[in-house]
Amino acid sequence: MAFRTADKNHLLPVTGYVRLPTILAVFPVSKSTWWNGIKEGRFPQGHKLGPRTTAWRVEDILNLIESAGKS
Repeated sequence: MAFRTADKNHLLPVTGYVRLPTILAVFPVSKSTWWNGIKEGRFPQGHKLGPRTTAWRVEDILNLIESAGKS
């Protein structure tokens, strides 16, 4: 499995899905800020994998990190 560096301390897979703890390790906001950002359209929508499981496409998270760096 290949990994891409999101920052100097954390790696994300090149493709696939990641869960919230992985996202918060590379995009440091609180859980409530993350969920509010989704409601407001600032952060990408997740994909339900089960009744209590949500994951996000790695590509969406990398785009979010890149766009946040441009601001």
